Amino acid sequence: MRVFAVAEINFGELDPVSVELLNLANTIKGDGSAEAVVIGSSVSSHAEELAKYADKVWKIEDASLENYNPELYVDVLLQLFQKEKPDVVLIANSSRGSEYAPLLATKLNAPIVTDIVGLDVSDGVKATRYIFQGKLLVDVLVKQADTYVFTVRQGVFKEEKQASGEVVDAGIKPSVTPKREFSQIIEPEAGEVDITQADIIVSVGRGIEDASNIELAEELAELLGGVVAGSRPVIDNGWLPKDRQVGISGKTVKPKLYLALGISGAFQHIMGMKDSELIIAINKDPEAPIFGVAQYGVVGDIFEVVPALIDKLREIKG
Repeated sequence: MRVFAVAEINFGELDPVSVELLNLANTIKGDGSAEAVVIGSSVSSHAEELAKYADKVWKIEDASLENYNPELYVDVLLQLFQKEKPDVVLIANSSRGSEYAPLLATKLNAPIVTDIVGLDVSDGVKATRYIFQGKLLVDVLVKQADTYVFTVRQGVFKEEKQASGEVVDAGIKPSVTPKREFSQIIEPEAGEVDITQADIIVSVGRGIEDASNIELAEELAELLGGVVAGSRPVIDNGWLPKDRQVGISGKTVKPKLYLALGISGAFQHIMGMKDSELIIAINKDPEAPIFGVAQYGVVGDIFEVVPALIDKLREIKG
């Protein structure tokens, strides 16, 4: 099976989701190949990086591709796929991917499933995704086709498989004039972090009680070298920005350590962090569902336990 993963570049940097797409590609390719496609005005360094995880990297370069444009992306991808005939095309389920993936699928006459968190091609093609705002996890059996298109949730496929692929210049240039033009890039405010890439996350829930108490979690996160995230109630109250939300309606994370402070553990939240390597939960309710997925749990008041933990960490650090 030939599986093509379309890389994503943001602000001149290769987005980590590009490697995650290749991780999935390597899982399902069988005796076939995991191939990356990188698009831009100057992408040689990105192509070399992707070659560490792919059997082959197709490089598509042109000055007109410096900034993302869905019409140009679909145009050059169609040119490539008309020659190389992919079985599966993987695209990030980002704002960008969600825009051009359906158009690409239409042009390819291919079925598409969006925001997938699992993909099985051992007996037909079965994609796994959430529905009803994350309340149900379903398997979607996809009708037989020559090519399939999937958009993939970020932060799910993080288990890397090293490769040593070749970089190939596709020799493709845009053949259409887009109807819309690039205006400007508005960069995110300084201080924003990508929790999907964090190794250590200190996450807070209703038990934090008030926005002013977030400082306690921030102090602990700083000592641990991590970042602060939160459950949906914390984000809905405006105590943390939306990009810090963990859960089905937020982001899926797989850190080395997930420290849950005052989080009860609703299903929607657990599905966004259950695959963390180590989960430690602190909650005064001994029946809190979060203890069902935690390797270690402390039944206690976070306003007593966390300060003691901070003091101990300071003592150890000297």
